[in-house]
Amino acid sequence: MNNGDEQLLRGRVYGRDHDDPNPGPLPHQTYAALVGGPLDGLLLDITNWRPEEIEDGVALMTELGRWPGGRALYDPRPGEPRTAGPGVSRRFYYSGDTP
Repeated sequence: MNNGDEQLLRGRVYGRDHDDPNPGPLPHQTYAALVGGPLDGLLLDITNWRPEEIEDGVALMTELGRWPGGRALYDPRPGEPRTAGPGVSRRFYYSGDTP
């Protein structure tokens, strides 16, 4: 990914349209920051997720990974501290791609 693409992704919320007038985070929502891989810099809205769903990590659809139309895998690190309440509460780290 070139630097221009990275700048377009940084601070945006995964799943929002690229032409959304406000693609950034909303107040009173809880997010995980995506670290590494094709979705580095995006935020993932985890507001209504149960704790066990958060601990399982995610497979997010993307055209930017090893397999276009595949999924990028992101997981929390066990024992990493999290912040309670709205805003960015934790990080999910890239662990690979899947078709």
